[in-house]
Amino acid sequence: MIQTVLFDFDGTLFDTGEGILRSVQYALEGFGIRETDTARLRKFVGPPLFDSFTELYGMQPAQAQAATERYRERYQPIGVYECEIYPGIPELLVQLRAAGFCVAVATGKPTPLARTILQRFDMERLFDCVIGCEYDGSRSTKAEVVAAVLAETHTAPEAALMVGDRKYDVTGAAACGVPCLGVYYGYAEPGELEAAGAVATVQTVAELSERLLHWNEI
Repeated sequence: MIQTVLFDFDGTLFDTGEGILRSVQYALEGFGIRETDTARLRKFVGPPLFDSFTELYGMQPAQAQAATERYRERYQPIGVYECEIYPGIPELLVQLRAAGFCVAVATGKPTPLARTILQRFDMERLFDCVIGCEYDGSRSTKAEVVAAVLAETHTAPEAALMVGDRKYDVTGAAACGVPCLGVYYGYAEPGELEAAGAVATVQTVAELSERLLHWNEI
């Protein structure tokens, strides 16, 4: 019986791609890199920034940290507002709460930035818990975020369900014993979520609503 639903943020609740991609371009320009490949830039939506800079551009740790800091120079004052909520999400959250579910945000985005966006859209009130990463690196992986949400909401892993659009959501939740329902309206590559071990996948918010609201009837 699922009691708590954990939502990823980027690509699941909000389409934050524009702000993230433009801020990544800004960060890369500081290293003399003019990146115009949208497909490559889209890979930054989901995983930790530091990891993406090292894996996609071969940066050394010091460079990746500097790139992350430069990214934040643009993202925090500008990019954070370049986003849109996926249609149907607010209605789904209201329905989940009315049905008695505990609803939480479990994001790789720093908690203050997630709260800033939620407050702008008057949506923070729809969540029982909002937890993301910490700027100081003390909580930096999806598994650590999921574990923190479980502790905050006093939820056993078997009573929780993660909802996310990238493999990092699936594997991070699995590390805590939590199954993940994958969504393909975000930033996943075809087949990515199944390969990572998602227990099920959906293509649209409408399908997500149908699955979640009847999950405990399965």
